Amino acid sequence: MLLGGAASTQADAQGSPRNAAPAANGGQLAVQVNDDRITLSVAKVPQVYLYGTIDADAAQRVGAMIQSRKIPPNSDIYLNSPGGDLAAGMALGRLFRAGNMTTHLGSPRRTATQPIFPKASQCVDACAYAYAGGLFRWAPTGSDRFGAQPVSGNPSASAASAYLKDMGVNPQVFGSAPSSEVTWLDAEQMRKDGLANNGRLTPTAVYGPANGGTSLTLTQQARDGEHRLILQCRPDGLSITANYAIGADRARQMVARATHSYFEVNDKPVAEDNHANIATVGQSVVFTQSIPLAQLSQLPSAYLMAAWLADRGGNVRYGFWMEMEPVRNELRSFSNGCQQMAKQTAAARS
Repeated sequence: MLLGGAASTQADAQGSPRNAAPAANGGQLAVQVNDDRITLSVAKVPQVYLYGTIDADAAQRVGAMIQSRKIPPNSDIYLNSPGGDLAAGMALGRLFRAGNMTTHLGSPRRTATQPIFPKASQCVDACAYAYAGGLFRWAPTGSDRFGAQPVSGNPSASAASAYLKDMGVNPQVFGSAPSSEVTWLDAEQMRKDGLANNGRLTPTAVYGPANGGTSLTLTQQARDGEHRLILQCRPDGLSITANYAIGADRARQMVARATHSYFEVNDKPVAEDNHANIATVGQSVVFTQSIPLAQLSQLPSAYLMAAWLADRGGNVRYGFWMEMEPVRNELRSFSNGCQQMAKQTAAARS
């Protein structure tokens, strides 16, 4: 079998894959790397398709392609496999995590040397463990199917459990031995269990004193960059700053097209301002607005906070949102501290 990249041919004007492999045969995993101009202009990163049975040497071959940068860091990995060698599946997952790669389910598009692949993809057994290695993991869509299956017997079960924990996945999501049945998980269940994150890691929070007041910094790593909300409470009021780290070029383009910025709590606007407060700072779009202290009552129970820029075209907005449940305790502490400061300030003025 030829691995993708074994024979390197230049992409043509129509955007055919530069590194294409024929369909898997002989029980081996096949690889196709799409890094043509069209793919990169749309996806921004190469799309790597791994399909067929995961054989014992699969990770070694894929690792060689990563080492030679035929599969570069941050690539999108598309999986379609009935499973295979468990150790190889976990080794693939570790390669994906080391390279900050994103995992999906998907089949390669047809080329001149390849047959038509079925539209539906599946990822089961060893493939599911490989999928778990993605830093960002997209839930299946359409007819794609994801099957989680527990591993029975030592030391395989212990190794599989330790691997999933290293990847930040609860081993219970894959079921429990001695059951060996496949559990077919839908997209909603995968997101609920933390197996899929759809391009967003769990947000973190840092709460503490700052500049004569209190500060809460919420940070989330996402597929498109780093998202940060900074709430500051001082005697003279409450402010919120958005820091949207997406790269200098894209940040400048976004600021040039923005007409105004606004923040939302639970999908409802809480502050809005004109273009004057929007700036490019290094790799980020940054904007700050004041928030009425009356809005504090919403924070302890907020389930969603968002920061947006309105595009001058009127139909598009740029920005990000964060779920608040993972940082609930810090959010409540900040709100309580800010409310106490507001009471002390009011008492001092009376």
